[in-house]
Amino acid sequence: MKTPVKTNLFASKAPLEWAVMANGQFYTAQIPIDAEGKVVDGGIEAQARQTMDNFKHTIEAAGLTMAHVTQVLIYVTARDHLPIFNKVYAEYFTPPYPNRAAMIIVGLAREEMLCEIVAYAAQEQ
Repeated sequence: MKTPVKTNLFASKAPLEWAVMANGQFYTAQIPIDAEGKVVDGGIEAQARQTMDNFKHTIEAAGLTMAHVTQVLIYVTARDHLPIFNKVYAEYFTPPYPNRAAMIIVGLAREEMLCEIVAYAAQEQ
């Protein structure tokens, strides 16, 4: 049985939850939107920071911490965005780091989005 995680993030009109818990596992996807649901301006660094801030808020809303994160999938729309995303990402984690993969893709759901993450965490038993 899955349980939605209640957050203070913008309530999407799409049929989704920002995060769910199921069997002690946390699942989420995060994008660079502000409280009004608008993609933030300022390029990849601003979008990476907003995405990671949204992620941190969401995992804490689930009663977890960044130390519980087991895997992160990073999507960026240009190869030169990845080092910038990595710089911001490194501010949110300490060793041991989560497993991760990074993908350079053609585009995301909103044309103005430059990044998105999908992440998983494990609740301590």
